Amino acid sequence: MNGKLNSILFLKIVAFLIGIAVLAVCIYWLPQAAIRDAKERPGDYSIYPLLIGAYGVCITFSVALYQAYKLLSFININNAFSEVSLQCLKVIKKCAFTTILFILFLIVYLRVLAMFTGDDAAGPIALGLIGILVTAIIAAIIDVLQKPIKIA
Repeated sequence: MNGKLNSILFLKIVAFLIGIAVLAVCIYWLPQAAIRDAKERPGDYSIYPLLIGAYGVCITFSVALYQAYKLLSFININNAFSEVSLQCLKVIKKCAFTTILFILFLIVYLRVLAMFTGDDAAGPIALGLIGILVTAIIAAIIDVLQKPIKIA
């Protein structure tokens, strides 16, 4: 029993630290990138769709992380096979699909932007495809976890 509590506490701490990192990206790194780009290329508004997509991914990831934290709390009080746990899993799965849509939006935008500017967008597009793969795997795992909870 003590090992279970330690592992749940560890996972909660990891989720909290990841949430702080995402918050730091949203508050510090993304605005600094926008300011730097605005100073380098005044009048060029091509960064705004990228910022919208990045903030969309960060927000949906934060919601999914909060739901995972709630799910860990339910597991901690031996309430893992309940309707509220199922709701948390449903929200996490919806957040995964929303994240995939935001990443697809970013990939399409980068491809269109690369056609007009002549830049090579292969690296960011490859990272986006890897992000889609990871997010789809997470959505599949969540779907598998939902089935026993529905039965119980």
